Amino acid sequence: MTSSARPGQPSTRPGQLPDRLGYLLKHVQLRYAETSARALAPLGTDGREVAVLAVLATDTALSQQEAAGRLGVDRTTMVALVDDLEAKSLAERVRSPADRRKNIIRLTASGRELLERAERVRLRTEREFLAPLPAPDARVLLAALRTLAAADD
Repeated sequence: MTSSARPGQPSTRPGQLPDRLGYLLKHVQLRYAETSARALAPLGTDGREVAVLAVLATDTALSQQEAAGRLGVDRTTMVALVDDLEAKSLAERVRSPADRRKNIIRLTASGRELLERAERVRLRTEREFLAPLPAPDARVLLAALRTLAAADD
């Protein structure tokens, strides 16, 4: 059986890997992660660290536990992430005035500055990564992914 796909197009034969959602999502995510890592490297950071900074940049003070919940990581992982941010002087732990048993995590001025720079890089990288798609298709893709990501909520 021959494939009806054109060069550069996925095969239309059933069961081919490029036809499978899992394969496509995994490989696009890997490609984006590599592209993003290269773009953020000159800033001395990575996507995971930027995600933590973004979660901590809210107007509401977050405890380590609350930040871990928003990031979808366990408590032990969150402690290590915050330890790394503190070592780089990007965040600091302070006792919650409302509950002395809780640590509130705050970004430092350096953390906010890095986040601003990283956000500019992230936006540029996303635009470049999605450039092969017409703008309306890129918007539809992002909306569809948001819908799927929120489906468990």
